[in-house]
Amino acid sequence: MMQQLSDAELAGQPAAYWSGVAYESLIAFTRARFAEHGFTQPQFWLLRNLSNNDLLPDGGGLTVLELQQAMSSYRRAEDDLDAEAKTLLERGWLTRDGEGRLWITEAGEEARVDIARHAPAIRAQIHEGIDDADYVTTLRVLRRMIRNTGGPT
Repeated sequence: MMQQLSDAELAGQPAAYWSGVAYESLIAFTRARFAEHGFTQPQFWLLRNLSNNDLLPDGGGLTVLELQQAMSSYRRAEDDLDAEAKTLLERGWLTRDGEGRLWITEAGEEARVDIARHAPAIRAQIHEGIDDADYVTTLRVLRRMIRNTGGPT
């Protein structure tokens, strides 16, 4: 359990450290919840990025390289999209054409919808005890710190 700190003590804490701890904790928690349901977060991203009902509204297939580029802002270095795609191919959730493009199948679309049903419960656990105003304020502060240090917002 974390020690309770006063406002003065908190003001002296390094934001970079705590934002890093939060990032790692949130990713680990989310991935553990996905694993409980028999899939990985990168598998969900693959399905989302290949679904014409989600992130690929115009339909079509994508290569693993194109998917890596599409997910470059949120995938982790250890995420092996080729291995994850192979698992989805084995499950029948994806197919691969002769040009190496991956396509979501009807079973894959059904799985994407089923997986997405778990997102609200995961979010609710993460946000328990945090009102929306505090959450929005926190994001505004983080975005301002990013802007102040020349990062993308």
